[in-house]
This record gives sequence, structure tokens and C-alpha cells, in this order.
Amino acid sequence: MDIRTRRLLEAPLMPTLARMAVPNILVMMVQTSIGLIETYFVASLGTDALAGMALVFPVVMLVQMLSAGGMGGGIQSAVSRTLGARRQAEAGELAWHASALALGLGIATSLLALPFGPALYALMGGTGGSLHAATAYAQVVFGGAVLIWLFNALSAVIRGTGNMALPAIVSCVGALVLIPLSPALIFGWGPFPELGIVGGGVAFAAYYAAGTAVFAGYLWSGRGVLRPSRRLPRLAWAPSREILRIGVLSGIASMTSNVTVIAATGFVGTAGPAAVAGYGTGARLEYLLVPLVFGLGSPIAALVGTALGAGDRARARQAALSGAVVAGVLTETIGLAAALHPAGWLGLFGDDPAMLATGSLYLRLVGPFYGFFGFGLALYFAAQGAGRVGWPLAASLLRMAVALGGAWIAALLGFGVAGMFVALAAGFVTMGLINGIAFATGRMFQGKPAPRMSVGPEPVASVAGARR
Repeated sequence: MDIRTRRLLEAPLMPTLARMAVPNILVMMVQTSIGLIETYFVASLGTDALAGMALVFPVVMLVQMLSAGGMGGGIQSAVSRTLGARRQAEAGELAWHASALALGLGIATSLLALPFGPALYALMGGTGGSLHAATAYAQVVFGGAVLIWLFNALSAVIRGTGNMALPAIVSCVGALVLIPLSPALIFGWGPFPELGIVGGGVAFAAYYAAGTAVFAGYLWSGRGVLRPSRRLPRLAWAPSREILRIGVLSGIASMTSNVTVIAATGFVGTAGPAAVAGYGTGARLEYLLVPLVFGLGSPIAALVGTALGAGDRARARQAALSGAVVAGVLTETIGLAAALHPAGWLGLFGDDPAMLATGSLYLRLVGPFYGFFGFGLALYFAAQGAGRVGWPLAASLLRMAVALGGAWIAALLGFGVAGMFVALAAGFVTMGLINGIAFATGRMFQGKPAPRMSVGPEPVASVAGARR
């Protein structure tokens, strides 16, 4: 067994979790900050441009969460459980299967987002200049959707080995380049053309292209834990099926968060573009919590998956609970701070009175319940590591039903955006409580044994192998 895999099984839990989480939180925060940096510069182009970004941002985050938290979670789970079961060669070949899946899903994303995106942005409240800005930006970003999928798939393979440092380094270095590149392309600094809001999309795509190249070079150089073959092997269905078994359900769970925000944006859109900009800007803080918890959740998934692959159920449960408590405390602290001082966040993106009013109302009503979201989301990642995402999926679906059903009732009864925001807060509480109960009663890690998969002649261990 590789020494790095052994550390996941034997090193003190909390120091190991902290050591892995710090660089991973950094990488997730940097990735999210890329969108915030673009928003900061695009805000200088006017309210229509800012509203256009707010319309596209939930869809971009949907792709991010599907590729990183959904399918990426399935990839990381398969790699970590296979390494825990001491099948290193098979784990290496999973890199090829992950790349093939990412390529196909990236192409599918472009084929869906490019022709149908404008109609969606219009349904969300986009009109005139804001709709034009949203469409122009989305054409560039989703035209390169393959880059997002490949970046997150290869990053998940690396994280599955317990290596959180390389994705952090790549993201930080990329952000240092992106920070000046984005405004240079937006405003036409120096030799760069003035592309407006499209320039932000070009810089965004360039970041993911460079990161994908670095991850691929690292994996196939043989310097890490994995040793994937240099030549494309004969791809088998079983490894892809094991990734998809977790990734599809995780993707549905991830999608519910974005569908909730997209639908809520549509409700708020009846109050005009400034209100859309206010809610979208306030909800960006909610989106900032996702990579923060992902930074903790990815190490939790790696620890849980490796421990279960080796048969150590007690360590897996301890890792899940410890990480969830930390995530809940961190997100609750952020939510309370935003509720008490909403202008500190919203003022970074504009000073339009209607935007500030809507955004402040959202943060005051929903922010105090962010802790439930963080706690439940961390347990979702633990379930990914275990290969058992049924309960987190149910919790996510119920959260969406409570939030959107409540928002629809609030609109029907004339409670306005305040009633809608109360419904969003109730959705967070629902998600946190259901995942907490499922974990406390032991149901989250229960279920039928996962099917064994094989790469080449040998079977790859799954969670079933841990239950001996």
C-alpha cells in the first residue's frame, strides 16, 4: 500500500482532515472567487450587465456542481475505495474512464446550453440588455464546457488519492493570471481587444484549459499515487458504471440546489432587473458556501471511502461526523455575519438601492440558517465516499420541494419576496435535519452491497468489500 494511502487509514483523524481540507478549501474558494472577480469588473459595465451575469451564474454553478460535486464525487469515491482495497493498478485506469465520461458530458452540456440557454434566461426575468448580456457571456462559457468537465474530473481523480495540494496550487496560480487577464479582455487594456462581458468568458475558459493540461500532465507522468497507462486502454463498462452509479445520483442532488436558485430567481424577476441583481448577488454568498464545504467534504469523502474500502467503519463514521460539525459551524458563522452586516457583502458589487434592498432582505432572512446547509452538505459528501447517496438525494429533493413550494405559495398569497426567502430558509433546515437523522440512525451507510467492478482481469473492490 502506498504511504499516502496508509496515512488516510492510520494517521490521527482531525490533523489529517485539517491538513487535507486547508488546501482543498483554498482551491474551491479560488474557483468561486473567479466568478466573483468577473462580477466585480462586469458591474462597471452597468446594471444590465450585472443582471446578465446573475442570470447565467446559477447555470454555470450547476455545471460546476454536476462536474465537481456530482460526477467528480463518483470519480473520487471510486478511486479512494479502490486504493483502500489495495488495488492500485485498477485505480490508475479509472483516470481514463473519468476522462472519457467528462468528454462526453462536456459535449452534451454545450449541445443543451447553447441553443436553449436564451429561453431559460428569459424565463428567469432577463429582458432587453440583461438578456443580451447573459446570452453573449454564456455562449463563450458553455461553448467550452468540455474544459470545465475535464478539469473537475481529473482533479477528482487526484483528490481520490488524498492529494489536495496540487489542485490548490493549480487554482491559485491560475487565479493570479486570471485576475489581470479578465479585466484586460473586458475593458481592452494594453494589446488586448475590448470584448466587454464576453472578455470575462474568454478568460474563464482559458483558466480551465490551462488547469486541465496541468492535471493531465501530472497524472500521466506517473509522479503520483496512480500509474495510468500512457496509451488508451480498452474501456470497460463496469468502471464507468461504478462512477455513474454514484455520480448520477450525486448530480441530481447537486442539481436541486441550482434549480432552487434558478426558480427563485424567476420568482424574484417579477420585481425587475434590479431585484434580480440583488437576489443573485446575495445568493452568491450561498454559492460561496458550497466550495467552502466542498473543501471539507472532499477530504471527508476520501477518508470515508478509503476507510470503508479497508473495512474500518468506525473511522469512516468518525470522519463524517467531525467534518459535518466543522462545516456547520463555519457556514453558520458566515451566515450570521452576513445577516448582521449585509451591506458589507452587497456593497462590493454595486450601490443600486433596489439591488441592495432585495439582497439585504435575503441575507437577513436566510443567512441565519446557513449552518443547516453546511452540516447537511458535509454529510452528503460523506455518503458519496461511502457510495451510498440515497438519503442525501432524498434530503436534497425535499429541500427543493419545501423551498420552491413555499415560494410559490408565498407568491400566490401575496407575501412577496420576503415570503419566498422564508421558504428558502425552511428548505435549508429540511436538508440539514434529514441528513443528520439518516446519519445518526446509521441509515446513511446502509444498503445493499455495491456491485463489484473490474478494470482488466481483476475486480475492483467496492464498499461491499469493506463490509466484511
